[in-house]
Amino acid sequence: VQLQAYGGGLVQPGGYLTLTCVVSGLTMDHYAIGWFRQAPGKEPEGVSCISIDDGMIFYADSVKARFTISRDNARNTMCLQMHNLKPEDTAVYYCWARRWNGVEYWGVGTLVTVSS
Repeated sequence: VQLQAYGGGLVQPGGYLTLTCVVSGLTMDHYAIGWFRQAPGKEPEGVSCISIDDGMIFYADSVKARFTISRDNARNTMCLQMHNLKPEDTAVYYCWARRWNGVEYWGVGTLVTVSS
C-alpha cells in the first residue's frame, strides 16, 4: 500500500494550493480518508477527513471555511483544496486511509510553506 501526497510548495498569505494524494494497493471506497499536518516543533494535527460512505466530513476549526476535502474512489485519489492560506498553515501535510477494522495507512507528506 502506498499513499503519496503532491502539490505542496511556497505560497504567499492569502494564496491557495491544492494537495492531491494518490493511493495504490487498496480499494479506497472501503476506507475513511483524510489529511493531517505537522508543523515544525508541534504535535500532529488532524485537518480533515471523510467517512467511508461520505456521510460525514470533518474539518478542524482552524481550517473551516478555507479548506475543502474530496475523494475520487474511481481514481483512488483524494484532494485538499486550501484557500486563504495563513502562515500558521505551514506544515508537512500527510494523507491517510483507515479501513473499517482500524487498519490504517499514511504516506509520505508534502511541505506547504505560507510566507511572504
